[in-house]
Amino acid sequence: MARILIIRFSALGDVAMTIPVIHSLATQYPQHEITVLSRTVWQPLFEGLPSNVSFVGADLTGKHKGLLGLNSLYSQLKALHFDYIADFHHVLRSKYLCLRFRLANIPVASICKGRVGKKKLVRRRHKVLENQKSSFLRYADVLETLGFPVLLNFSSIYGEGKGDFSEIESVTRAKESKKWIGIAPFAKHMGKIYPVELQEQVIAHFAADPNVKVFLFGGGRSEQEVFDSWTAKYPSVVSMIGQLNMRTELNLMSHLDVMLSMDSANMHLASLVNIPVISVWGATHPYAGFMGWKQLPVNTVQLDLPCRPCSVYGQKPCWRGDYACLREIKPAQVIAKIEGIIH
Repeated sequence: MARILIIRFSALGDVAMTIPVIHSLATQYPQHEITVLSRTVWQPLFEGLPSNVSFVGADLTGKHKGLLGLNSLYSQLKALHFDYIADFHHVLRSKYLCLRFRLANIPVASICKGRVGKKKLVRRRHKVLENQKSSFLRYADVLETLGFPVLLNFSSIYGEGKGDFSEIESVTRAKESKKWIGIAPFAKHMGKIYPVELQEQVIAHFAADPNVKVFLFGGGRSEQEVFDSWTAKYPSVVSMIGQLNMRTELNLMSHLDVMLSMDSANMHLASLVNIPVISVWGATHPYAGFMGWKQLPVNTVQLDLPCRPCSVYGQKPCWRGDYACLREIKPAQVIAKIEGIIH
């Protein structure tokens, strides 16, 4: 039996992308113990994994903050006697922990992020539009380097089924014969967000259909203000802010017929429960390697513009200044993609 430590602190979407890989590892090597080190807040993502997977929460803004905090975290991890360290993050914090493990003669492997290929993909001139290796494969490469090749055969955190509906029925009410659409209209960066006024046209279209129910996914005060304005106009639309926790939101997602999402964490969360996602891409591009698990390219919504993609993560300001990559996407295009799935 070997003890394997997997490190990935953030962000939510990237942490969610570890699940198919860790699940595959755990089922194909049931004799080994696997521990995931991540931010404590992400623990619910790992609750449905096989029994040989455990979780250690890192408090990077509290007791594990700074060099002293990392030394404390290392001491906590060292006491667990790991045999292998898989660094899925390769940032300053994880590099420091890996250095400490190397000095203790523990085998360590770190992710190759493919920065050269991604830089060519997003540079302003002479772009090289080549599909980069996905994060799933990059995570699997780390494990193979350590001697644990995996076949990525994950389907859903619920196996072939769905979440326990009784846990969410008091909030969602019975599904009956309606089609359920999840809409996650926001992302961390402006370059990923389909304009709110255009998204409202999509919501209005489906709110007018008595055979459809729309659930809005998001969080934070500014997003809640937008959701409140939409739910006031469209009584059949339901905001999930403050209604469920992460575990039960995943449960709800498993009962959706389709999710509309930006290039954001909700695309990955819905992918973990085997739900088709219509994903909208602006400054970013699926070629950067961050498409949701088993999501189909035909379900993406994006425009062919000479300036895009201009960013791997969507944080860079628009070169044109108008975010045409998002503003020129017609609501009818998004609606047609969704209807192609629910009908």
